[in-house]
Amino acid sequence: MAGHVQKSLQGACVWVTGASSGIGKALVGQLVAAGNFVIVSGRNKDALCKLATQFGGKVKPLVFDVSCADSMTSVASQLANITDYLDCVIACAGVCEYVDDLDFDSKLYERVFETNFLGVIRTLELAKPLLDKSKTAPQFVAVGSLSSVLPFPRAQAYGAAKAALEYFVKVARIDLSHQRLDVSLVRPGFVATALTSNNDFSMPFLLTPDAAAKRIIDGVRKRKAIIDFPRRLSWPLRFLGLFDGLWVRFVGPHLTRMKTNTKSV
Repeated sequence: MAGHVQKSLQGACVWVTGASSGIGKALVGQLVAAGNFVIVSGRNKDALCKLATQFGGKVKPLVFDVSCADSMTSVASQLANITDYLDCVIACAGVCEYVDDLDFDSKLYERVFETNFLGVIRTLELAKPLLDKSKTAPQFVAVGSLSSVLPFPRAQAYGAAKAALEYFVKVARIDLSHQRLDVSLVRPGFVATALTSNNDFSMPFLLTPDAAAKRIIDGVRKRKAIIDFPRRLSWPLRFLGLFDGLWVRFVGPHLTRMKTNTKSV
């Protein structure tokens, strides 16, 4: 493919992972409406094909399980057959598993890190050569979480993976500062998706996927380093993050569901 790309995300070639549902799916609809060509990836082939049918030639499906390292060669080949450049990549694939007891399961952590951290690295590894061929300044966008701002009970695996991703993105932005590639981090609050539908706790300021996608695209267009939303949640959390020692000692213990181990030794 060849094309002219604008920084406003119009007429661009965009790759979205985690595109079969939730925020990713909402992003696809808004990106296509803005006149972009979108490559959609995820594990659900049927859902991706439905998107391609819905949007015709403006969307191309590419099955990619970001947690599977063995698929890299195959995905790279398929991606190269679809396009010879990328202008923007939004790594939106993610999973969430909570730690519900004190018997920490390392396999749980592996699953979460494979998708939420290593999955983003794999996506960037595949995308970087094509981003380098963009006609204008390209952008890589990783979707993290506001959970990386403060430590929340039961979110050890999820929050740790998102915190690792945040550190990686910030360092990558520094190391790539002398290249044309911008790297951005998205830190959303609660969004009504299949992942959050199983949450059994209150989710303040819950957004729809469409509302979240709009905020992401607005931030990407402005090439913001960090895209936080909603402000009603992100600003208080960022302020409280300045006093995380007090949070861990006094606030967190009132939120946890972990019970004191009273077993005799």
